[in-house]
This record gives sequence, structure tokens and C-alpha cells, in this order.
Amino acid sequence: MNSCIFCKIIAGEIPADIIYSDDFVVAFSDIAPKAPVHILLIPKRHLRGANELLTDDAELLSHIFSAANILAKKFDIDKSGYRIITNNGKDAGQSVDHLHFHLLGGKDLGDLVG
Repeated sequence: MNSCIFCKIIAGEIPADIIYSDDFVVAFSDIAPKAPVHILLIPKRHLRGANELLTDDAELLSHIFSAANILAKKFDIDKSGYRIITNNGKDAGQSVDHLHFHLLGGKDLGDLVG
């Protein structure tokens, strides 16, 4: 995906504060954080959003959540609590058409719906 900003970050064409990377996922600090810890986890394979996930992607999703757990421990939010969010589509607030998960923590995040 040549025009995808997240694909360009994965390819090293755009700088980012990469804090985790392996064969399946890259994680970096959000440039407009909504919490003291705000990390984006993105699959290295381009998927536009959750609608493109298939049963065969179960291992990828498991891996993303394992990476989130590693990062929650690294940033000391594993015991106090954290939130993992993915937005799917424009009305949900998805601003980049590449599947990504927000890992948020480091403060009381309150009621999501409230």
C-alpha cells in the first residue's frame, strides 16, 4: 500500500518512535496521545480495518494482544489497568486505513461510553 502512512512507517520511510517490533507487528508512540501511555500497535501486513480480518488471522490477533501485554508490563500499566481499542471505519473514528490498536493507560480512563 504505497500511500498508507503506517505502511511507510513499517518500511522505514517515515520516522516514528518505534518501541516494539517483531515479524508480525510494529508498535510506536501515538503523535497525539490521549493518555500518559498511548501506543499504536499495527500489523506489518496491510489490512484496511477489522472488516478484513478472517478466521486465518486468529494467530495475528493473538500476537498483537501478546505484544500489548508485553508493552503494558514495560510501561508499568499492567497492574493499574489499560484499554485496547480499535476503530473500524469513518464513523467509528478510524483516521488511518490500516488496522491498528490503541493501547492506553497511565491514568484513570473513566467510562468509555459515559
